[in-house]
Amino acid sequence: MQNRTPRIPQQPAPNRAEFDARLTVELAAVVTGARRRALRDGDRQIDTAHLLHSLIESDPEVRAAFEGGPQLAKVLGYLVQRSIGYGLRWQGAVEDSGAVPVVEDRDSAVRDTGVEGWSPSAASAMAEARERAELRGDARAGGLDLLAALASDHECRAVEVLQRAGVDAERLAARIVGASGQGWQGVGG
Repeated sequence: MQNRTPRIPQQPAPNRAEFDARLTVELAAVVTGARRRALRDGDRQIDTAHLLHSLIESDPEVRAAFEGGPQLAKVLGYLVQRSIGYGLRWQGAVEDSGAVPVVEDRDSAVRDTGVEGWSPSAASAMAEARERAELRGDARAGGLDLLAALASDHECRAVEVLQRAGVDAERLAARIVGASGQGWQGVGG
């Protein structure tokens, strides 16, 4: 009998204690979903598109940040196409928005994020989400913190997905984070 389940490469787990301690329960579930998606897709690392996909699937506040159902459906369409191997082609390539300095590796140039199993851009977005929460006085980052961080990185895969779906990432981030950086301002706020 032939095993029909494709072999999924092993992916080292990121430093869970560090991440989970500073995330809401909901955002920790998003990270788990992104990790599972990356493994299923055969990707070596969790990238920002994995995080965006998991955020939209699991967080109602994140879904409410978009300008309605049609826009959200278009974003999900691109993410689903990517996860089944169509559309945007990133598999096997390390996502890198330039947020972390280059470290030369024997095999290729990679970014040293200090977090195994995460693309440099994804690790940077998680760090920014935690910083946004701290600036607001919250001990833990939530889904909207991460969405704002993703939308603010113009070179990440999540923003590429958003742009292809017709979402203005800067406007999305502005709706989430007010001028004072105090958090969710509501749709159109």
